[in-house]
This record gives sequence, C-alpha cells and structure tokens, in this order.
Amino acid sequence: MTSDPQPADGGSPVPGRDLDLVLFGATGFTGRLTAGYLARHAPSGLRWALAGRSPEKLERLREELAAAHPELAALPLLRADASDAEGLRAVARRTRVVATTVGPYLAYGEPLVAACAEEGTDYVDLCGEPEFVDRMWLGHHAAAVRSGARLIHGCGFDSVPYDLGVHFTVEQLPEHVPLTVDGYVRAGGRPSGGTFASTLTVFSRLGAMRRAARARRAAEPRPKGRRVRAPLGSLRHSGDAAAWAVPLATLDPQIVARSAAALDRYGPDFRYRHYAAVKRLPVVLGAAAGAGALFVAAQVPPVRRALSARLAPGTGPSPERRADSWFSVRFVGEGGGRRVVTEVRGGDPGYDETAKMLAESALCLVYDKLPPTAGQTTTAAAMGTALRERLVAAGISFRVVDESP
Repeated sequence: MTSDPQPADGGSPVPGRDLDLVLFGATGFTGRLTAGYLARHAPSGLRWALAGRSPEKLERLREELAAAHPELAALPLLRADASDAEGLRAVARRTRVVATTVGPYLAYGEPLVAACAEEGTDYVDLCGEPEFVDRMWLGHHAAAVRSGARLIHGCGFDSVPYDLGVHFTVEQLPEHVPLTVDGYVRAGGRPSGGTFASTLTVFSRLGAMRRAARARRAAEPRPKGRRVRAPLGSLRHSGDAAAWAVPLATLDPQIVARSAAALDRYGPDFRYRHYAAVKRLPVVLGAAAGAGALFVAAQVPPVRRALSARLAPGTGPSPERRADSWFSVRFVGEGGGRRVVTEVRGGDPGYDETAKMLAESALCLVYDKLPPTAGQTTTAAAMGTALRERLVAAGISFRVVDESP
C-alpha cells in the first residue's frame, strides 16, 4: 500500500466518522476486483471496510486480501443487506463514502441511495440504468442537497471515460463560445454480468424509463442563459473515427449533458453526440439485429430470467482474458474556430478498469480538495481534474491526438 495525504478536511459533508470508505457488495465479481485494487493501492491510513450480506464470504475475502497484505487481517466487516433500510442507514452513519457494486440498481439500489442522502454520506456506484438515475434524482436529490451528500452514479466504464473525456476535450477549446463534441467508442472485451443484467432491465422497462425521464425534465431546473443538448444522432460513416458511427442511446450522453449543465466552462451552447465506432457495415447490421432480438426477449419474463442466468451478475472472465481486453474513446471537439481530437484509452473495460475507476472515485472523494457540490451530481462536476489525474496515475490515458489551427 502506498502513502498518501490524510483525508482532506471538509472533503466529506460529515467529518468525525470512524470509517472513510465502505465497499458494499465486496464479495461479487467486480466487488472483489475493487477490494483487491484498494488493498494494493489505498493509502495506509485509509479507514475502510468490506460490506455485504454474507459474513462467511466477507471473512473469506478478508483472508484472501490479508494473505498478500497482512495489515488487512483486521479489516472491518459489516453485514448489510440491500433490502434492509435500517441496516444500510447504520452503515451510512459510520462512513464518509460508500462505494457499491450491487446491481441491477433498479432492483437493489434505492435503499442505499436513500440512506446516504439522509445521513450526509457520499455515494458512488457503477449504475448504467437511466431510469434508476432519474428516479434517484426525483426521490433523493433534495435530501442529499440538505445533508451535503454527493450522489454520483456511473463511476465505472459507464460513464467515467465519456464524462471525463469530454471534460478534458472542453478544456482544450476556447471559453465562452458554442462547443460541439462527438465521442466514438471502441472496445474489445466481454461485458460484465452486471452490465448485461442492467441492459435486460432497461430493455424491459422502456415505458417506465421514459416516464421517469419526463418527470425529471419537468422538475429539474435548466441552466440559465445556456443551452445543453445530447441528441441521439444518426447512423453515418465518420471520417474522424474511420468507421461507421452507430448512435448509442445509453446513460453516458445523459451524464455528459448533466456535467455540461452544471459547469459554465462548457460554453453558452453545448452539444454532445455519442457513438460506437464499428469498422464494417455487416457488423453494424448484425449488432442491430442482435440488439433487436435481445429487446424482444427482454419483454418475456421467463426468457429474460434465462438470459440473465447465462451471464449472471457476480460472474466474469479469467485474468488472462481480461488482460487481452481494452477500450478507447476518441473525441472530436469544435468551437471558436478551433478543432481538437482527444483520446481516452485503457485496459479491460468491463471489470479491471471499472473496478479501478470506482475505487479511485471513492478515494478522490475521501482525499482530494474538490469544488463544493451536493445532491445528485457527476464525476466531471464533483471531481473533474482531480479524478482524471488519479486515473492517469493509475494507467488510463488521456491525451490530445490532434488540434488545429
């Protein structure tokens, strides 16, 4: 474990707690990877704990961590169930930050969000479910503003590379002018069981997702004197990506738009479009057919359950297979007569880098001097450059590829 400064005074809304960080869902596949990352990289003074519903699994995980890091033999273990509101409140009262891997979040996530919002505890998750994010804003944003808690969704591959990548791109462009950014995602790797389960959940609840989005739009204030857009875009061949640009209707562009609404640096008129970059048109057509079939299957509960069981949350590939996985996102930004191309690149997106992003997000909230924010916010608005610098130090690349004039 490496040395690091002590937790920043006022870095969390309620100081004086006996823990800095609790990892909830620590014994799942991604939770174990996150625990392992913290064991290797967390500062020696970090007061952290593992939490989950099975004391036996928590004990085994602690023993595994302590085998390589003997100082963790006394790491605190907290029994907590996602459905136990009072138990989750007790966890939230003890710590400054909670990081959770327990999904699908629509099924299991709200009690922990509610506990953190009421207790003034910072919260980070791996959620990629738009309906959940909108419902949590509607139900718990106001309470979190009152308590000072920061509720930050999408702290993994959904949606850190895009949110911080656009933030980095905007920093290379002129201020106080209209800006446009297009993002092109490439990835080689297997999706996580949690991501697959979340996708099935989203496909099965499109009507509810639209209703939650409408309710949020009706209630959420818009930035004064500024315009922010994240249109879906259309299928096209992109010279910038040297590939077919396939529009992605995911949570990621919504997160980018919320960062843009929160930060004046994105200019008076900001637009972001989000694409997958695919080299060959037959692959695009095959993926579209596969997505359509998955959407149809998700409408039938027995079929949805059977599909989810094939790649269940908590399962994942071997270290060797993860080592061969990668992602890159290229951003093309324009504004004020200037054009810049940037890139975010890293390793296995579904597991290793996601665990790294979640852990570093939590550590950033514990240790770094950050802008004052509260309520439901985003990685760019709450942590921005501080989190990007952490990720660069941890091996994720942010770079300028080209710029003109």
